[in-house]
Amino acid sequence: MNPITIAHAPDRVGIRWLLPSLKVYCIPFLPIASSATLPNFFTALPYLRTILLREHVHLIHAHASLSSIGHEGILHSHIMGIRTVFTDHSLFGFEDAASILTNKLLAGTLRNVDAVICVSHTGRENTVLRGELFERDENNPSQLSVRQNVYVIPNALVADEFKPGPPKSTDIITIVVLSRLAYRKGIDLLVATAPRICAAFPSVKFIIGGDGPKLIDLLQMREKHLLQDRIELLGSVRHSDVRSVLHQGVIFMNTSLTESFGIAILEAACAGLYVVSTRVGGVPEILPKDMISFAEPEEDDVFRAITEAIHIVDSGKHDPQKAHARVKTFYTWEDVTARTEKVYEAVIKSPQIELWDRMQRWILQLGTLKLGPFAGPIYTTILIVDCLFFLFLEWWVPREDLDYVNYHWDSNKFERVCLPRHSML
Repeated sequence: MNPITIAHAPDRVGIRWLLPSLKVYCIPFLPIASSATLPNFFTALPYLRTILLREHVHLIHAHASLSSIGHEGILHSHIMGIRTVFTDHSLFGFEDAASILTNKLLAGTLRNVDAVICVSHTGRENTVLRGELFERDENNPSQLSVRQNVYVIPNALVADEFKPGPPKSTDIITIVVLSRLAYRKGIDLLVATAPRICAAFPSVKFIIGGDGPKLIDLLQMREKHLLQDRIELLGSVRHSDVRSVLHQGVIFMNTSLTESFGIAILEAACAGLYVVSTRVGGVPEILPKDMISFAEPEEDDVFRAITEAIHIVDSGKHDPQKAHARVKTFYTWEDVTARTEKVYEAVIKSPQIELWDRMQRWILQLGTLKLGPFAGPIYTTILIVDCLFFLFLEWWVPREDLDYVNYHWDSNKFERVCLPRHSML
């Protein structure tokens, strides 16, 4: 298996190598906000076609519901007979305009995807509903069941990178918060509860890392309650600095209103911190009950959970070294990789659907009210235009004119045999 990565970067174009053997194609797309590119359906096709053909790609794995290049990759792969896998990392709602449009886009993209991976069981339920991943019983058309190709594979971490720091005195109890400072991360709950916690426990101080639109609310709260010496705002924190920030605390606080998995919670627990979190999304699936205190996303209950956590830490009932040893066995990359490879193998071995059959399924299904009277014709038009654009590229840049890259393995060492002479990039 020779994995390659296709992405975009604001300051890089072309082919990059990450040691020891990961090849990265940086497509020249300009990010417009938060490292996201302008949504489209056809811009990446010339680049993707060239890369996928040259690299002899058999399977493409796209990530994130809001990744435009991920949606494009799945759409174009069907035309070239390449198998597809999609991983969803987040939870989305069903009521606001942004969620409605995103869910409709996801439902169209996942119409013929070969497999879907979610990071939690709660995330799986959310993705199944948003992507309409149902199958009808042939004997009873009114009976729906979840498609068999939807899997749950959690996130993982390198536990050795989050070893606990030296023992700390309980004279000062430091609560660490590392989060994007946005509404959905429950920063309003943090703003409401932090002054109450500081008033009730004089030995408590906060270290808050992260950046976002709610930073101004935290600054105003700190100024209003004169807590400059009790609440430290770090701003944006690089991932390489996360461990050093976690080592300063004994309790990790998460106030998210929605969370599919919460890798920050896992990292904090691995670093030996006791965790307090709102009971939302897939968070209850991450840790054993004796390593975390849950609260409803309400001010009073968050205060209660923090009080409980302070008493547990103060009484010495939480052992950071034992917590690290337990978490170390929970989520390993070896396990996640093995489970993902099994999904790949199942996809590759499953019957291949011919292009014409895929188009018929798309057109027939998208023409129904299942995707709506507006989305159906729009997606059908996109599919037809995509096929015509692909045929034009087949004529304009014939496959026989491409330089194909060949790989072989020698003594378990990756070696590249043929270097391409030119590229569309």
